[in-house]
Amino acid sequence: MKIFSVTLLAVLSSFPLACGYSSKTPTPAQPGAMPAISQLAPNSTSHGTPALVLTVNGSNFSATAVVNFNGAAQTTTQVSGNQLTATIAASDLATAGTVPVTVTNPGTPGMGIYGSGGTLAETSSPMNFTIN
Repeated sequence: MKIFSVTLLAVLSSFPLACGYSSKTPTPAQPGAMPAISQLAPNSTSHGTPALVLTVNGSNFSATAVVNFNGAAQTTTQVSGNQLTATIAASDLATAGTVPVTVTNPGTPGMGIYGSGGTLAETSSPMNFTIN
């Protein structure tokens, strides 16, 4: 009986080692959709003007895309997958110069096993907005 007990204990203690358990490495996030700007409307204004609504036309805009004006995220409304609008504050239009405008599609979190997957945030190439 003692040999049977020892054998059974040895078999049961080795079972967890044979089940294939190992720590899993999450799959890295994949590139997201790259937005592209084709046109700004208006594409310029005079310095000191009041706030304005900037329309950004392009492609691959996600439902949560954000317009960045001079590097700062603006409150953005999606009109379609190809058009966004953002209100630019008068304080951002106070000084003459050239301001870069970009669009960022935020990343999405991984939903797979162990938090795997998801997409990375992607930002368009800049298009210049002129303040005269």
